[in-house]
Amino acid sequence: MFLNLLLICLLSGCGKSIEPRFLIENDHVGPLTRTTGLDEISQLFAGDSLVRDSTDTDIGSSHSRIEVYQKGGGHLLTITPTADSLKRIGNIRVLDPRFTTKEGVGLGSTFEDIRSHYPIRKIVTSINNVVIFIKGKDYYFTISREELPANLRYRKGLQVEEVQIPDQAKIKYLMVGW
Repeated sequence: MFLNLLLICLLSGCGKSIEPRFLIENDHVGPLTRTTGLDEISQLFAGDSLVRDSTDTDIGSSHSRIEVYQKGGGHLLTITPTADSLKRIGNIRVLDPRFTTKEGVGLGSTFEDIRSHYPIRKIVTSINNVVIFIKGKDYYFTISREELPANLRYRKGLQVEEVQIPDQAKIKYLMVGW
């Protein structure tokens, strides 16, 4: 009986599936696509709460960062518009761990998950973080330097390499840049 149930489960693909609302791919993050206009966001997240943070730039135009909160819940995404006149999405910061790539990599993942699913294009070291860019993808991952061995955490000017990042280092930020 157990063997039959296991066989049915394997054949029907009963593994963990990702709800489309939380799927990250190159051309979309949940319902957002690279061609989504800023005026469409309120329709796409009609059941959620949107908070707009407006600041004036020195040129006088207005950039409005949009934070998306689940109704009665946590912070899902922060959307930053492009600086051009098209009023489209420039960057998305993913804040909810339910958002994952089709390979299952998200905020609850580690560097080992990144390395085992993607070819790494480039690693950029900043003062507090290490940013990992993936070949052929518009999303990138940030790992805090606190996750690195002690001898790599505080050395200014040090370029961290892939082999120096521990497999168990946790992802701090997941960003999508269009």
